[in-house]
Amino acid sequence: MNKRTIALTTEQYKEIIHTMKQGFTGCRPNSRAATALILEANLGLRISDIVKLRFADIVRDGDRYRLSIKEQKTQKARTFTVPLALYQFIRCYCLDNQISSQELIFPITTRAVQKQLKLVCDYLGYTGISTHSFRKFYATEIYKNSHYNIALVQQLLQHSSAAVTQRYIGIQQQEIEQAIEGHLMLEV
Repeated sequence: MNKRTIALTTEQYKEIIHTMKQGFTGCRPNSRAATALILEANLGLRISDIVKLRFADIVRDGDRYRLSIKEQKTQKARTFTVPLALYQFIRCYCLDNQISSQELIFPITTRAVQKQLKLVCDYLGYTGISTHSFRKFYATEIYKNSHYNIALVQQLLQHSSAAVTQRYIGIQQQEIEQAIEGHLMLEV
């Protein structure tokens, strides 16, 4: 894990994706790389796993959709629910780009996405951001939206311990102390 890579803020996420989709002087729009990063930010997968996805990997399971993969880096199996809105987003992307269910959704390399992201971040003046920032963004948002349930984030990322997850999403001691202070229940 690159400790210098930061988690994105929501504003950075939106600005990067928008800029990548629109392009700028000297850089053409790249909806393929932008969409790959959107999936990373919404699935919590590493970019190396995102570029290996096929639409057929997402299967209907009753009234929900599931994705089962073997993570490239860890070789761990991972199965999880894909929210309906995200499934529909991916489906529309595949239809709009004439991508069959058995084809790679993103026939590009991890390096190509990294290079495009670097161009956009340089243009926007952002530092410390890599493709992994989108996975950290996912983890941080889940953490905040689950009322700071570190065990949930640990499980989603398949980390070996809560301490690893805390370092990963950058929970600072000050935040921990504030949470403890905010929890005081002195009266019965």
